[in-house]
Order: sequence, then structure tokens, then C-alpha cells
Amino acid sequence: AAMAALQPAARTRACASGRDADVDTHSMDERRTGITHGHGASRIALGRSQCLLPLLLLGLLAELPTVCARTSIPLRTPRSQGHEESDAQLQAPLHISGTAPKLRPRRPDSKGRVLLHHMSAAPQGVARLRGGQTVAVAGSNVAETAHSIEAADLLQQMHVAVEEGLTDEQVKEALAVYGPNVLDDEQQTPLWRLFLTQFEDKLVQILLIVAALSYGLARLEGEANGWVEPAVILTILLINAVVGTMQERSAQSALGALRKLQPESARCLRSGVWAHEMPAEELVPADIVELRVGDKVPADARIVEMLTTTFSTDEGSLTGESATVSKTLQAVEASARVQDKCCMVFAGTVVTNGRALAVVTATGGSTQMGSIQRGVAEAKLDEEKTPLTQKLDEFGDRLTLAIGTICVAVWLINLPKIWQPAFSAPWRGALYYLKVAVALGVAAIPEGLPAVITLCLSLGTRRMAKRNVVVRRLPSVETLGCTTVVCTDKTGTLTTNQMSVTSLVLPEKREQGLREYPVEGTTYRPVGKVQGLTEQVLGGKGAEQFAAACTMCNDAELTYSKEDGVYGRVGEPTEAALKAMVEKMGLPGTPPPPDAAAATNHFGALRAAAWSKVATLEFSRARKSMSVLCAPTNGGKNTLFAKGAPEHLLPRCTHLRLADGTTLRMSDEWRKAITEQFSGMATRPLRCLALAVKEGGLNKLADYRGSDAPHPRWVRNLLATPSRFVEVEQGLTFLGLVGIKDPARPEVAPAISRCSDAGIRVIMITGDSKETAVAIAKEVGIFDPAATDLANKTYAGGEFFELERAVQDELLTSSNLVFCRAEPQDKQRLVRQLQALGEVAAMTGDGVNDAPALQQAAIGVAMGIAGTEVAKQAADMVLADDNFATIVAAVEEGRAIYANMKAFINFLITCNIGEVAAVFLSTLLGIPEVLGPLHLLWVNLVTDGPPATALGFNPPDPGNMRRKPRGRADPLITPFTLFRYLVTGSYVGFATVGAFVHYYWRIGVMPDTLRRWLRCSEFDPALTPGFSTPCVAFEAIKGHPSAKGAASTVALTTLVSMEMLRALCSVSERESLLRKPPWANRFLILGIAFPILLHLAVIYYPPLASIFGLVPLTQADWRAIAIFALPLVLLEEILKLVARIFSHD
Repeated sequence: AAMAALQPAARTRACASGRDADVDTHSMDERRTGITHGHGASRIALGRSQCLLPLLLLGLLAELPTVCARTSIPLRTPRSQGHEESDAQLQAPLHISGTAPKLRPRRPDSKGRVLLHHMSAAPQGVARLRGGQTVAVAGSNVAETAHSIEAADLLQQMHVAVEEGLTDEQVKEALAVYGPNVLDDEQQTPLWRLFLTQFEDKLVQILLIVAALSYGLARLEGEANGWVEPAVILTILLINAVVGTMQERSAQSALGALRKLQPESARCLRSGVWAHEMPAEELVPADIVELRVGDKVPADARIVEMLTTTFSTDEGSLTGESATVSKTLQAVEASARVQDKCCMVFAGTVVTNGRALAVVTATGGSTQMGSIQRGVAEAKLDEEKTPLTQKLDEFGDRLTLAIGTICVAVWLINLPKIWQPAFSAPWRGALYYLKVAVALGVAAIPEGLPAVITLCLSLGTRRMAKRNVVVRRLPSVETLGCTTVVCTDKTGTLTTNQMSVTSLVLPEKREQGLREYPVEGTTYRPVGKVQGLTEQVLGGKGAEQFAAACTMCNDAELTYSKEDGVYGRVGEPTEAALKAMVEKMGLPGTPPPPDAAAATNHFGALRAAAWSKVATLEFSRARKSMSVLCAPTNGGKNTLFAKGAPEHLLPRCTHLRLADGTTLRMSDEWRKAITEQFSGMATRPLRCLALAVKEGGLNKLADYRGSDAPHPRWVRNLLATPSRFVEVEQGLTFLGLVGIKDPARPEVAPAISRCSDAGIRVIMITGDSKETAVAIAKEVGIFDPAATDLANKTYAGGEFFELERAVQDELLTSSNLVFCRAEPQDKQRLVRQLQALGEVAAMTGDGVNDAPALQQAAIGVAMGIAGTEVAKQAADMVLADDNFATIVAAVEEGRAIYANMKAFINFLITCNIGEVAAVFLSTLLGIPEVLGPLHLLWVNLVTDGPPATALGFNPPDPGNMRRKPRGRADPLITPFTLFRYLVTGSYVGFATVGAFVHYYWRIGVMPDTLRRWLRCSEFDPALTPGFSTPCVAFEAIKGHPSAKGAASTVALTTLVSMEMLRALCSVSERESLLRKPPWANRFLILGIAFPILLHLAVIYYPPLASIFGLVPLTQADWRAIAIFALPLVLLEEILKLVARIFSHD
């Protein structure tokens, strides 16, 4: 028995360690007594002294709580360390409701407690708090299955009454178990840690080593300006580190935006008293809350009582559905998805209609919002570097190895020369060649590359901002260029997320004639017209009553924001659409409204002025209609206006009224014609509503003037009994139909066509129904409008994930798809699967439900106007105009930016190859140092930076969006490209060394003498004419003109000139300068002029010339520079010609 009791892996304190093991169990009683009962077994937390008890005694103690709990016998248990409860508290009975499910331990929470997750599927796993109150534990199945339990049963299981609520003591204990009703705070990386991570790059580390070596060598040799070079290197590295730190800090997702969706207060019942302004964070599971129109739901809850006939919420931000969701009391299937849990309300959603009471089932991180927060956090852990960053990292690794190998090799090769007479001691020779190796390292590292990339991306974001794209994370700009698939939400992205009447149908002919009028507009903007609707038709009594029915059967209001000029709504979306249509219909003989603000309710107010609403027969799911009883303001009998689903309202119509006012009996032919009309409209798909009127047959209701007036009791009872509303809505006269939908944006179809041309596939992921999703997909071009068999391209719920993985992978990589009834985890799972297949996925969305997938995707694109703050924080970029077409423009910009980045990266690499070749060649030839580390650093950072940045403004190729996207694995440098740059770089190196040697040749020092300069003390003075001693010819004298300084100046200027010419040639990778001249990019001209002016200042301004060891140049020097530099242009043109001839693109 003892062994059986201990079998369920009870958490015990290790006797060997003697440490206490705290367990956060179902309730405060369990946590204090240290015992939790479940499935006939117990979990025991033992004190240090209890570890010495015999095994049999442990088993007996383990079984004792079972008996005590079932018989409500107080159980006295030893007091654990750290607890100060009184004896009375310790003797409080422990009650267990139902069968407790098995538990498994979870990681400690923020307070160091160990939470336990339920593994059983049984819904009864609920622990009762002290005082008899039962609530669900953290992660409890009550939160997971409340939707499948009838309201009365759930209240009984949770031991809470809707008349009383929880007591203060029970709330206090529940708060201790669950904590406040708030989402977890995001733990942001400290600034100092972000700053240090900027130095993890290998190239940066090499530069740090180079700076340290440079400073150490300068101190050993006593150079006065030896601090300049390491100071410049460190300054550049610090600037890059600061910029990188601020970028990463700004890019960290502020998940606190989710917390803003939670209301600050709630109406809650405590101890039989309603607290109308109770802080929402104090809610706990089992609290009873009241929800009204306009309220934000404070926590996930189960509806237990309807205070009005209807109750609905807007869950678009959570599920992606554009229509509001009508709620009921009936339980649903346990396997129901979020969209189908019609008896539940979820934290952060908004009540749009009615009043209801609900019992809280989950708070804080256990809510659906908490699930989304966890999804975003998990996605952050899966974040990958952008394709370009990955390639640069790979390039950096290889370059690091190459630089290290070459530098060590050069130093070792020159070690035998340290014994030459030119050095006063071997160690000075070793230091000299170590400086050469350091110079080689400086030459090989593109120090300006990180800064130039950052600057280019920043400039790219400005260009994208002009196209309504706000970039939040700079690296995402270039990732757009290799996007292969766009996963887009439907509501608010492909559509306007504003329900609009697109069709108006009026009966106009006696021979079953129905005329459909297209209605302009795709938003709540009440501007436009009903095409074909004349004033003559509009003036008829039938059309007039049709407009009146749309106006009176309506509680919505249109709004207008003067700040941003945007129209919105308050109330049901469909009713707001009817209000906008009434404004578009106008009124015969009435001028339009004076301004935009007045347009929200101009004609509607004029029509409503003729009526006074005296009673509302609210909508019910049973009859699928609602109606209003209206009294004419000029006196007379009441009229009933009704609207509802046509298949339910039409059978109650005995007559119909033509637009001109003629009333006809509803014949079978008319009924058939109307049925065919709305059935055809439903396939588009349109949400159809029928409008009707009842003028006679109202009996006593014809004189009803409101609840305050004296009326027979049966009349008041009739209007107070929703089940009898259908009795009133009999004998109706049919007026017309409207077709409403969340319309597609007009610019989306051309944008998707461009995506197809660019080789980018589109996958729609939405929470809407399959019929609606397919219809929109056909309308915007995701599917062929003529396609009929789309079963293998459209999937609802989890159908897709039930397929074999190979089939899933084939579908995801070969065609456009539609996923409907999708939940947030479905979107995130799809994005992960696409990334695993090597796809570069861009995810668009605007709702809270999109946040995890936006964070997961390579490119997350949020909507700026309709998008929630949560979605914006999770995204990489935001569309300022909520326009899907802007995504295509962003992709085009991304491709152009990547091409330009590739151009300047290749430009910088070529320059570095030339510098390495110059240093390496001079070392092999044994001539004096051609360029020092400071010279090379100057070239890399100052003279190369502006041209490289200017290349980021190269105009895009006209065929940019007619090419397939580049692959994630496509190399940054192809073999032929590498060959081109090796050829060009080699020439740059040879020309630089050649200019250096040529200068000495011009002053009478022959190349053979130059190669033996280390033995200058043994030279015949005739070998170095014009110098006091031979060695003076090869010494660089700081602050004074010298032959060595002049030769280095010529070599440096030749190098700078060739790099400027190379930049001019880089305006196009393959096109000749004759076809695409440098002035095609006017910024490039400025980018070249600026470093040339800087270089001239270094040469001719004495203070700067002294620091760099340079001297002014003569005309002969400039002629020599031109001779060595200009052939580079011819070489580039030849290589471009070869690239065009052998190109396979």
C-alpha cells in the first residue's frame, strides 16, 4: 500500500541534500499542508525530520488525506518551514471536487514556485479553496473545457453562484495562486549586454587586435602620432557598436502592447455586491462579471446568463473574422476551435451588442491573449538572421581565416630579413615586418562595410517611407528582395475590414422583375452613389420605405476623424454599412451635406426625422431577424420595419411593394425570383439582408407609444417575450434586398498579378469561412476566377496538417493556397514549415492574432491604420496606408536595395583585394613599405565609404520585378564575379606598387636598387643620386618631405583614383558606361567628389599631410598617376562585355 501510494512520482525533498521542496499545488490549503490528493494517490512534501520516517508510515500518511477529504475530517499536518499559519488555519479541511487529474511538474514561476500542469482530459479537476469555494488551478482543464460544459453545470463545478460571487478571503487566496490578471512583462536584454554583443563579430575582433598591435608597436618605436591609427579604428568600432545597440533595442518587441488591450476596470460581483469600477487585474477564475456594449472583455469567461435577447462581440483582432460573433448559452463540442466557442468571451475583445453575465475561466497568461504572447515569445527565439547577414557572416569567417593565414605567412616569410643591416637589431626587424603584417590585416578588412550597410539600409528606408512603408528593423529591407511567398491575412489586408453594401435590389416590374443596383465604395466612407438609381425611382414610396427601414432598423453610427480624415463606426458593422448606403442613396431634391463630418448622418437624419422609434424587437438566432416599431412624427398609426436573413424573413412576407409604391400579393413566382436572387448573391459571396414593412394588422401595437404610456398587459407581455416576436413579424410586405461584404481592396488584384510575375506565391490565412475565403481569393487573383475544383488548395481548420508531410511540403512550395478558420498557432506553424523548406516568408496582418506569425516570419508586415499596436510591435515593417499593393512596391524596393548593396559590397571587396595585393606584392618584391596601416585605414573608411554609399542610390533595373526571387542560398559572389574582382583587384595592386616603383625610377633609383634597400648602408652613393646617404632615400621622415613620403603619396593617390574609377564603373554590374553612364546616379558623382576633395586636403594641407606622412604632388606625379589608373576603366569594360556574352540570367 505504501509503495502504491508513492507510485505517482511524488515530489519529495531529497534526504541526502536535506533541502525543502516547495510545491505550488491546486489550492492554498494544499500548498500549506504539503499534500495534494488525486486519483487515489498523494503527493507529499516532506520536512527534513520526516525523511527519517519508515516507508510504511509514509504510505499510511499518504492515504490518510483521502479519508479525511471524503469525510471532511480536519487533518493536522506538521508545519513546514517558512509558514506561519495558525493551528486553526492548519486544521482547515481540504475538499476535492470531482476527480483530480494527474499532474506533472513545470518550471518554477517568477516567485520561485513550482506550478503543476494537468494531463487528464477530465473537466472536473478543480480544487476548492478554504471556505468551500472551488476554482480552476493554473493550467486547469476548466479553462480548456468550459465551452463544452453547460453553464449550470460549470457553476456547480466551480462552486460559485451568480447571485453571490466570491468572498474577499477566497479572492485573496486565489490571487496568491494565480497572481494578478495581467500578462507577463517582457524581459528585455540590458543595454550593456546588447553593446557587448556588437563585438562578437570576428572582423570586429580582428580590428581590435590590429588596433592593439598598432598602438603597441607605435609605443615601442616611440612614434609621436602612433595613437592616431588605433584611435581611428576604435572610434569606428564604437560608433558601429552604438548604432547596432540602438537598432537592436528599438527592434525588441514591446509585448507590453498586448497589455494595453486589457481594460483597466471591470464590473465584478463580490460577496453579493457589484463593484462597478474594480481594477481588472484583481480578477480571478470563478469571478462573476457583467459585460455591456462597448466593454473590453477583461478575461476569458464563460457566459452564464443573458441579460438581453442578444449578445455579440467583435473578435476580429483575435480570430481575424470581419463579422461580429453572436453569443449563446449553449455548450459546444470540446474540440471546437476558438471561432466556434460561441458561449465564451475572450480577453481583449469588445462587446458590440447586449448585456450578459459570465464566469471567469482564465486570467493573465492563461487567456487566449496569453497564448498569443507566448507565441510571440517563442517566435523571437526562432528568429533567424537575414540572408545577407548570413552571407556576410560566412564571408567574415572565411575572410578571418584568410587574413590570419596571410598575415602570419607574410611575417614568417620575412623573418630571415630581420638580420639585414638596415635594422639596428633583429627585434626591430621583427617589429617592422609585424607592422607590415598589421598593414596587410588592415588592408584586407573592409572596415567601412558595416557602417556603409547600415547607412544604405537607412537611406533605403527613407525611399520606402515615400512609398508608405515604415521600416522598424533595418535588416528586413534587404530580406524583402528574396521573398518567395507572402502569407497574407484576409481581413483588413486583402479587404478593407469595413463592411460595405455592394448591391441593392428593388422589385420594379410587375412580372417578377428585380433590379440590382451596384453600390460604389468599399469602406464606411458615405460618399459615392448607387449606380443607375434615378431620382424618379428613389422618389417612389417603395424605395422611400426601403431607405427608412435601413435607417430605423439600425443602432450603429458613422464617425469621422478630422485629424486623419478617416471614417469609422460605432456599433454593428452591417448596420454601419446600411447607414453608409442610405447616405449614398441621398434624398430627392435635397442638396448634399456641407462637409465630411456632416456626411456621416445627413440623409439618414432627414429620413429618421419622420419617425419616432417606440419599441425594438431585438434580433434572435431562432427567427434571424429584428424589427422596430415606429410612430410617425406627424401623427398616425405605427409602422413596423423589419430586417433579417432573407430565407427566414421571406416566408413571413405576404405582399411585396415595388419601388414606385405599388403593392402586390407575394406569388410563388415572386417568391421564387427573390429566392434565386439572394441565393445567387450569396455565392459571390454577399451577406444578404431582406427589408420589409408592416403597416396594417398590428392591432393594439398600432397605437403603442412606449413603455411609459398606459397599455394593456398583454401588449407589454408581448413586447417583453422574445419568443413571441415572430408573431408580430407576420404578414410583412417585402421591400428589397441588400448584399453586404467586406470588400477586396481595388488595388489588390493588380498587386497579386505583379507578385505572380515576380515569382512570388500568395497564401491567404484567415479566420473566415471557406466560402468567403475562396470568393475573395478568386476576386483578387489568388485563384483563377474560373476555377471550380479547389479542394486541394483550400483547407479549413486543421485539415491541412492531417495530410502527409510530403504532400504538405509539395503544396506549400508549388501553388497559391487558402487556409480558413485558422487559429494563431496555425499561422505560426505554417510560417515555420515554410521556413524549414527554405522559403523566405513574408507575413502580413493587422490583428492581435497575427502577432506570433508576424514575429516568426522572415518579414513581418503590419497594417498602420487598422493594425493593432501588438501587430506593429511584432512586425519588421508597417504599411502606412494598409494597402496590400504597397507590399509589392516594398518588394521591388527591397530587390533594388539588395542589388545596390551587392554593388557596393563588391566595390569594397575589389578595393580591399587591390590593397591586399599591393601590400603582399611589395612584401614579396622586398621593396620599402608602399602604404602604411594609417594610409589603408584612410582608404577603407573615408575614400571608399562615400562612393559605396552613393552606389545604394543606383536606379533599379526596369525588369527587376520580372525575375524570380533570389534563393536564400544564392551566393553573394558567384565564381565568375570572384574572377572579375580578382582580376580587377590584382590590377589595382600591381598599379599601386608600379606607381611607387615608377616614382623612384623617375628620381634615379632603379628597381633593382629598390629591392635591395635593406642593405642601403652598403650601397654606392651613385645608386641613390641626390641623397646625402643611400639610406635616406628609403626613410619616411615625419613632418618633412622625403622620397619615401613622395613615393607613398603617388601610390596612395593612384589607389584612390582607381577606386573612384571603379565606383563609376559600378553604376551597373553588366551594362557599359556608354549605355548607363555614371550620371544615371547623380549621388554617385557627389560620392566621388567628396572623397577626392578630402584626399586633396590630406595631401596639400600641411597638418594633415604631416600626420599621414604625405607630400604635395607635382604635375609629373599626376601624369604618372593617370597613366597607371586610367587603364582600369578599359579593363572593367572588357570584363562587363564578357559577362554579357556568357550570362545565363
